Amino acid sequence: MHHFTYKENELYCEDVPVSEIAGDVGTPFYLYSHATLLQHFRAFDGAFSDVPHVTCFAMKSNSSLAVLKLFALEGGGADIVSGGELYRALRAGIDPRKIVYSGVGKTAEDMEDALGSEILMFNVESSQEITLLNEVAARMGKKASIAIRVNPDVDPETHPYISTGLKENKFGIDIGKALEDYKTAAGLSHLHVAGVSCHIGSQLTRVSPFVDALRKLKGLIEKLREAGIAVEYLDLGGGLGITYDKEEPRIPRSMPRP
Repeated sequence: MHHFTYKENELYCEDVPVSEIAGDVGTPFYLYSHATLLQHFRAFDGAFSDVPHVTCFAMKSNSSLAVLKLFALEGGGADIVSGGELYRALRAGIDPRKIVYSGVGKTAEDMEDALGSEILMFNVESSQEITLLNEVAARMGKKASIAIRVNPDVDPETHPYISTGLKENKFGIDIGKALEDYKTAAGLSHLHVAGVSCHIGSQLTRVSPFVDALRKLKGLIEKLREAGIAVEYLDLGGGLGITYDKEEPRIPRSMPRP
């Protein structure tokens, strides 16, 4: 549900004619509904109210300071993929302890800025990134909290160009190799293993791929515990589908437990 409606063939946003706004600000322009954003954030965040959690907004989808500030005031965090996004998140008032640094292109400078800001954790994407982050943290005399992005080899049942969780996709560390990398990271003096992360794709219109991914991650977490590595966070990523054309998203109010 959203707050964009037609009344007598004229588009309104929260009971204000869009044509009136266009006349005031000129065109082209971006128009966001505060009520819609608030409603959707609360619906998503509230779905996890019975478990400790942090809802982190993916800034790559929209880095407007006004949008970020709205979510910050609701207690939301941010999932970032660049130093620029870190800067904007902090400017918007997002608590750095609710910022997760994802993405494949982190530089040493990016890592330094994030460590200096004392973010929640890094989602690391490769063995090489694990090594680099440990080196950067050592130079700064800090300990970086990390989750390893695991590729669970799950079909997200979405368009192949936006699928990120299959074995042949380039993102993350293969789930069969992940335990080895976790043991390596746990043995490094300037890293703290805090979680497990995965992102299986965008525009997901079915819940079953999430459940499949959760089952596989649950098995990995059990192996980590057996190895003496206790994780605090499960970072489950993937874009919930919307109706662009004829899609019929069937995401239930609550997901079944794996």
